[in-house]
Amino acid sequence: MYTHNTNQLIMPDEFFLPFGGTLNPDNRWVVIASIIPWAEVESEYIKRLGKHNEGKKAYPVRLALGSLIIKEKMGLSDEETVLAITENPYLQYFIGLQEFQQKKPFDASSMTHFRKRFDADFINDMNELIVRKQLEKSSNNSKNDPPNKGGGTSSLDESSESPEDEMPQKHHQGKLLIDATCAPADIAYPTDVGLLNKAREKLESMIDTLHAPLIGKQRKPRTYRKKARKQYLSLSKQRKPGKKKIRKAIHQQLGYVRRNLKHVMELGKTRLHTLSKQQYRDLLVIQEMYRQQRTMFEEKSPSIADRIVSISQPHVRPIVRGKANARVEFGAKVSVSLVDGYAFLDVLSWDSYHEGKRLQESVEKYKKRYGYYPEAILADAIYRTRENRAYCKGLGIRLSGPKLGRPSKDEQINMAQKQIEKQDASERNAIEGKFGEGKRRYGLGLISACLRQTSETAISLSLLLMNIGKVLRDSFLPFLFIFYIPLPKRKLYTFNL
Repeated sequence: MYTHNTNQLIMPDEFFLPFGGTLNPDNRWVVIASIIPWAEVESEYIKRLGKHNEGKKAYPVRLALGSLIIKEKMGLSDEETVLAITENPYLQYFIGLQEFQQKKPFDASSMTHFRKRFDADFINDMNELIVRKQLEKSSNNSKNDPPNKGGGTSSLDESSESPEDEMPQKHHQGKLLIDATCAPADIAYPTDVGLLNKAREKLESMIDTLHAPLIGKQRKPRTYRKKARKQYLSLSKQRKPGKKKIRKAIHQQLGYVRRNLKHVMELGKTRLHTLSKQQYRDLLVIQEMYRQQRTMFEEKSPSIADRIVSISQPHVRPIVRGKANARVEFGAKVSVSLVDGYAFLDVLSWDSYHEGKRLQESVEKYKKRYGYYPEAILADAIYRTRENRAYCKGLGIRLSGPKLGRPSKDEQINMAQKQIEKQDASERNAIEGKFGEGKRRYGLGLISACLRQTSETAISLSLLLMNIGKVLRDSFLPFLFIFYIPLPKRKLYTFNL
């Protein structure tokens, strides 16, 4: 059950410190707290709950969501996040506490429930809301600037303009940068022998659980676990085993897994309920994984559709990226749009897809978000299909890259076209840099969450934190110009030798 919290908005000077003083209003966590519209976030959350607002009283939205933001921004574990909040008064103010307290505001196990409460759609809507608020603020500031002082208009929000301005309706404005990347999951590099060995070990644990009530009444089925372990280690310790040795090891592990599955089915006819939820879930995954591995072994095929690469995270799929250091990554594939430095999540899929076929979806989301189409789309070669070229041409949108057909005989036209292509390639580097920023600083390079829903929440939070970081940088830049004092020019002295 969730009840409305009237203390979502508190000022830094209202936060009580037992050791005296007040919070610094320029602290980054105080500034971030002012950026996020907590009241609107809470109202949207209550609206999503609907009729399911029952049960035990839940923590406030600011406490739950603020804790997730702290965890992702600082790169901490659940336990370390709770300890950091307990030790830092600024973090306690950020999650909405009224005064500093030395006891833990919640248990570390609650972080798992927080991730389940906020799905990727909710985080994406919150991201859109924060960006819209910042653009409205920048638009209002630019209107208040005196004329001819360099104050530009916002590139996104038209709703803030009054009818008296009599500005012409915008049809195309801004540039849309789109690209796709992989958010790798925190799993070991999968091999066929390793997956089968892990499945065999889990099945042996299930057999032990199912046979425990029958000790002294029925003989325990033979699993040959020592022999199977020895055969697996003999291959895994080799630096570069040959194909014949690998195929032989796969055949051996398939036999052990088949035998153990048969024993589990026989013992579990009437006692399958004795397995834990995790064991029962692993049993279903192992059955499908065994079918896939047996099919690949019999057909001598290196791949199969919807291939399982992790028993603990069966939703993870191999994503072929073609990079030099890692040709295949294992995680979620995401398509991101970048406009004026703000990143938006357009597509998140655990199955590999052709990102060029999602260009039209990204453009329509741009239209829905801003009210008009972009004047140019900056993308790499995979997006420049004939279908996308015809789509952009029909809407009057310029798609980056060289045009189809022979070049013009006019050298001036060719030089101008090459200059535009060079400029587009230079501007498109911004989205590559945004991916690097997210993977190095905001946890997008390794998703540590295990469940599918919580992993999607972590990915969405990474993009949200990137946009918050941009807002912080933009708010800090004006102070550099305010306090900038030009140094006097040095005199140059010459000596006659």
